[in-house]
Amino acid sequence: MKLASNDVLLAEDATAAGAPRARVSARHAASDHATLPAAVAGRLRELITEGELAPGTRLNERSLGERLGVSRTPLREALRLLAAEGLVDVTPNRGAQVVTLSEQDIRESFELMSALEALSGELACRNVTAEEVAEIKAVTFEMLACHARSDLPGYYRLNRQIHDRINAAARNGLLRRVYTTLNLRIQNLRFRSNFDRDKWNRAAQDHVAMVEALEARDGARIAGILRLHLAQKAEAVLDGMRNDAGNAAFPPPAAPERDA
Repeated sequence: MKLASNDVLLAEDATAAGAPRARVSARHAASDHATLPAAVAGRLRELITEGELAPGTRLNERSLGERLGVSRTPLREALRLLAAEGLVDVTPNRGAQVVTLSEQDIRESFELMSALEALSGELACRNVTAEEVAEIKAVTFEMLACHARSDLPGYYRLNRQIHDRINAAARNGLLRRVYTTLNLRIQNLRFRSNFDRDKWNRAAQDHVAMVEALEARDGARIAGILRLHLAQKAEAVLDGMRNDAGNAAFPPPAAPERDA
């Protein structure tokens, strides 16, 4: 079955069902102690990616521990893991806060990611198996279903899988490590790039074209799609930041007071 490009334009305006999980699961809490900080880091990473912990947010250990249902020791270890990934700044005697990237940081990060994604796609077309292509295509169908339901968190989790599978199919260990490190740093920005519905529709269409290029083993085509896809992501993020800054500088006028 072939994906139709106009499938992604049939999205209905519906809210995503269910709220995101707040606490680390009992399964993680009951697991070996050495894995608990990683589980806590994973949950915090989701909260940062989805904007619940926005750039610049100070991370209060007590409130976070209560929210996630963990003690301070694994929480502090989790924060150190996120600091090593460039997601959190930890300052002695001042605590931790979510990293804020400058406009230049964002441009440079997406420029590099664009090149890494393009190379991943080109190499994947040489090395991917038919089974892997089928799996990527199946995940793409699931992702488009989330898009049609306006389920951005669900869409993004599947979107990450698709990009990750393409990168893994490149069969290049060094590329994999560099890609993974940079991708962790900009996950929240990639998530935010879909807040504008028109830009989200266009990004979903890109994924239809990616699958078609991958099926055809057309390395040059998928590399071009991915370069443009990442460039559009960067501009969407920067446009959103400018709009946010403009709204903060010029808040809407207060409603006139009414006579009692």
